Amino acid sequence: MATYVVLMNWTDQGVKNAKDTVSRYHDSSKMVETMGGKILSIYWTSGGYDLVTTVEAPDDETLAAILLTLGAGGNLRTQTLRAFDEKAMAGIISRLP
Repeated sequence: MATYVVLMNWTDQGVKNAKDTVSRYHDSSKMVETMGGKILSIYWTSGGYDLVTTVEAPDDETLAAILLTLGAGGNLRTQTLRAFDEKAMAGIISRLP
C-alpha cells in the first residue's frame, strides 16, 4: 500500500467543533478502513497545520475518495504528500542511470 502524509487545517466549523476532534478521529479511522485505507498515525500540532496524519491507501484514487469524504464533513482542509519508506526509496534510486 502507498503511504501519504496528510497535513490538515481546521475550517471555521472545525474550530467551533474542536471539542469533538478526538471522536471525529475515531469515526474517521473506521470510515478510512471501510474504504480500504488505514490511518497509521495522527498528531494534533501547533504552527502551520492543526493536524498531521500518515495514511495508507492502495492507490491515489482511493486516497482521493477518502479525503473528499473527510472534507465533505466541513471540518478540515487537506494537503497531501506521497511518502516513500527506505525500501521504496532504495528501489527508486536503483532506477537512476
